[in-house]
Amino acid sequence: MGAFLGIILHAIGGFAAGSFYIPMKFVKKWSWESAWMVLGFAAWIFAPWVMAYFTTPHLLEVLTAADGATLFYTFLFGLLWGIGGLTFGLTMRYLGVSLGMAVALGFTAAFGTLVPPIIDGTIGDKFTSNGGLLTMSGILLVLIGIGLAGYAGMLKEKELSEEEQKAAIEEFDLWKGLGVGIFSGILSASFAFGLTAGAPIAQKALEYGVAPVFQNNAVLIWILLGGITTNYIWTIYLSAKNKTFSDFTAHYKTIEGQKEQVPLKSNYLFAALGGITWYLQFFFYGMGATYLSKKYGFA
Repeated sequence: MGAFLGIILHAIGGFAAGSFYIPMKFVKKWSWESAWMVLGFAAWIFAPWVMAYFTTPHLLEVLTAADGATLFYTFLFGLLWGIGGLTFGLTMRYLGVSLGMAVALGFTAAFGTLVPPIIDGTIGDKFTSNGGLLTMSGILLVLIGIGLAGYAGMLKEKELSEEEQKAAIEEFDLWKGLGVGIFSGILSASFAFGLTAGAPIAQKALEYGVAPVFQNNAVLIWILLGGITTNYIWTIYLSAKNKTFSDFTAHYKTIEGQKEQVPLKSNYLFAALGGITWYLQFFFYGMGATYLSKKYGFA
């Protein structure tokens, strides 16, 4: 029953992961990097701290009680995962939401399942048990699905003129999107390593009386702090390069010689909504992980 509940919680997190980018489609007349910075702040700073504050007694003591090595590696895996998260967003940028989600989430699921047992040397065991074989069959189906989605993208690319492609997705690039999706999937596996590295933090939270299902909320703060670091380094660089810092305050923007009004409030609202939705995947993933034993946790 516990494992089944863990799968359900992971599925809810998966739904959040698959839908977080939808609100971003309503962000108008902002550069991608501006919207991503607002989304990132909501997903990786605001929501984690709020949820951890209300679920973890003595939060600051829990966050600082672990040894330096634990904090370092939890943060480091967050940095690596952050690169995966950043390139996840770039996959949407190059492929659009529908195709991009299929590719990015597919690779993330496949590599996120395979990389941890490869690293710890237990991948061979997954082919000798019924549960492992069933999981590997699921990965095969995921990869077949990615192949079909990629093939559909190739057909779409052939049918549409370059002008039509740009009209649908401003920066559509099938091969660049697929390449970024693979890279994103590999690095996104670091999130699972972050939870493992942060286990002493979760243990300290339990000692302070946190409900077991919420024990990973404090760990998420350190992982996501690493994630926002890599994302902000890149988006601040892009903002400086493209001179788009004015997006955050400008009510009007000149586009192709025409002065147009920028929906500033709704841009902040929808970008933040996307970020909070994205955080929910971590929240439910962290809850689900507490119900899965080591036997099933790799999946």
